[in-house]
Amino acid sequence: MVAYCKQSAGMIAPPDAHRSLCPINLALEVFGDRWTLLIIRDLMFAGKRHFREFLQSDERIASNILADRLNMLVEQGIVTRSGDPTHKQKAVYSLTERGIALLPVIAQIGSWSRRFLPVSEELGVTAAELEAGGPGLWDEWMARLRSEHLGTPAAASAGS
Repeated sequence: MVAYCKQSAGMIAPPDAHRSLCPINLALEVFGDRWTLLIIRDLMFAGKRHFREFLQSDERIASNILADRLNMLVEQGIVTRSGDPTHKQKAVYSLTERGIALLPVIAQIGSWSRRFLPVSEELGVTAAELEAGGPGLWDEWMARLRSEHLGTPAAASAGS
């Protein structure tokens, strides 16, 4: 457990200390930047698994930022990186259970965006589908992601 120290008490917080232990703050420390949820989105919904595939997203992330965010996601246990059996120099990125569990969060963000922001009809299709299907559909999608990313048989993970 990390001790949380306030500088006002004359103590300096250790470098690995969090700004606060508020659950919203802690989550934002993991995926609250401009790019991280977009990488997770691409893993979940676009089937992207290789570095070059992420670079081809509409948002045009810079390669140094992508490398940094992928490393952080691996360190946080949201994504794993393994060697690509078809190419020695390529890595394959996969969601972990911790990453798959973000699907309802992303579904809710998509729903909020559709309600309050000028989302294009074409790019909002998945968000609309997830919104209409609700938690039942989210469970189905998470089971499919477990199968694709973790190798868990879809039928066995559907009830988890």
